[in-house]
Amino acid sequence: MAARGHIEFNENRCKGCELCVFACPKKIIKISETAVNAMGYHPAGIEDMEGCTACANCAMMCPDGAIRVCRDQ
Repeated sequence: MAARGHIEFNENRCKGCELCVFACPKKIIKISETAVNAMGYHPAGIEDMEGCTACANCAMMCPDGAIRVCRDQ
């Protein structure tokens, strides 16, 4: 199945709270173990963009507005 959308993360706004990780029904969002953003946090990122259904649960849960979901037409 092809992706229905894609997610854009503003890594420098992410504080690694993991709310998006828990909200993702496909479990494809992970907190980076190596990357560190400008605020000193390990930001979230997506592991499998093809698995994204563009449900936007992650963006709705993000308290910092660090996630943008773009739905493909």
